[in-house]
Amino acid sequence: MAFLATLRFEINILETKEKNPLFAAIDETDCGKRTQLAQSSHSRVNSRSNVIGITQPGRVSAVSVSSKTRTYESGADDHSFEAVPLSLLAAEREEAKAVLSLFLRKQGFSNAVALRIVKKSELFIDHLTSKLRSFYKSWFLVGRELTTIEIRNALIPYLESLHEEKGDLLVDVVVSYPNPPGREKANPVALIASSCLDKKERAVARVCQKNADGLLPANVIYLMDLGMELEKIKSIVSRFPAFAFYTLDRKIKPLVEFLLELGVDKSDIPSILHKRPQLCGISLSENLKPMMIFLESYGVDKSRWAKVIYRFPALLTYSRQKIKASVDFLSELGVSEKNIGKILTRCPHITSYSVEEKLRPTAEYFMTLGIDPASLIYRCPQTFGLSIDGNLRPVNEFFLERGYSVQEIATMVSRYGALYTFSLSGNIIPKWNYFLTMDYPRSELVKFPHYFGYSLDERIKPRHFRMKECNVRIILNQMLSSSDSEFEKVMEKKMWKLSGTPSSTKV
Repeated sequence: MAFLATLRFEINILETKEKNPLFAAIDETDCGKRTQLAQSSHSRVNSRSNVIGITQPGRVSAVSVSSKTRTYESGADDHSFEAVPLSLLAAEREEAKAVLSLFLRKQGFSNAVALRIVKKSELFIDHLTSKLRSFYKSWFLVGRELTTIEIRNALIPYLESLHEEKGDLLVDVVVSYPNPPGREKANPVALIASSCLDKKERAVARVCQKNADGLLPANVIYLMDLGMELEKIKSIVSRFPAFAFYTLDRKIKPLVEFLLELGVDKSDIPSILHKRPQLCGISLSENLKPMMIFLESYGVDKSRWAKVIYRFPALLTYSRQKIKASVDFLSELGVSEKNIGKILTRCPHITSYSVEEKLRPTAEYFMTLGIDPASLIYRCPQTFGLSIDGNLRPVNEFFLERGYSVQEIATMVSRYGALYTFSLSGNIIPKWNYFLTMDYPRSELVKFPHYFGYSLDERIKPRHFRMKECNVRIILNQMLSSSDSEFEKVMEKKMWKLSGTPSSTKV
């Protein structure tokens, strides 16, 4: 009787199975992986255990007494047995879901609809994880975890080619995989009614699940020791479910230790992780550190990385192309290389703005007002993140309606770019109304628009009251920008000139 090739390794298989509940059996086609492995496992292994065999070029057969089956693809061509941690499989699957959801949103689907489509596409997610193992076969065999960027680099091009091929039928293909889509086009709105368990709920349940000793998962305990509350951890995994599957020793802890080495305060770590949990999915040696060197080449101050990362941790998760696009635009405006580095250091979130949809239209709008965008973006880069219709134009119209010319407004903004960042109703209007009671000419605001940056109740009113009390008058700039001691010296000097004798009157 002829035996299939896999039978020669039956003892090795069973010994490996006893040590590892989950393992990969990799061999050539028609060697008996599906048949012999299944028979051996079913007859000799404890019926409560599961076996996953990863085959090339076929699929995985997972056999148990309950006869559950899940398939995956791999790309190895030699006889080997590798233990595969279950957490790796789960994390890769969650990452694949995140990539698919991101891709669907880029095609115009809302976040809610994209999530529902993903939940209806379990078999297609399996297909994507198969693609991952085929793409990174050598890394998978040695148990190396993939970073978020590596996963995107493998799956995004595939999804783009699939979209190019299928066009509007992409959703049909994804939802009905592996069967060809029917004639009727899938209705994304109907997918919202899906009764599938939400991946967010699964992720939240995972971080809240206690073991037999009543303890939460190790990664959750570690994060709580850093000062992160459980509710905040649940908030993170609700937004980014893959975070729940990140391992402590290979994902979370190395990043935290690296941030501490950079000088980040331990108390700031929870905030950084909450802002950008994807940082934990990035390889320190292959992605994060090289990205930091890349940014330093554009002038980011390496001594201030702790502050840069705290302000905008997403900076390190962006592609080099995105960073370069922002830098190229700043250079196009006429910003010097030295000042580009200062902008990236002081206001790293400038890189989050789309060049064509945000930065360029805003720069063009400022130019119509006679404002130099290069100078403004250096002094107040956050202004370029504001809405033209929601912030910039209303402020301009406010001053135009009160008799200021476009040129005067341009002068005010050039001197104080932060003017646009203030709320009309909560800041500018109340301070304008009080300014009218101060008996200053309106031109004083053109000379000193910083007036709107001072607290009305804590600075403007008390100082103005002191002036009236002493019956003296000083220019707006001098009244507000000087320190308390300097202000009193100026007041005494003014009073002395009025009376002819020194005065020591104090409030």
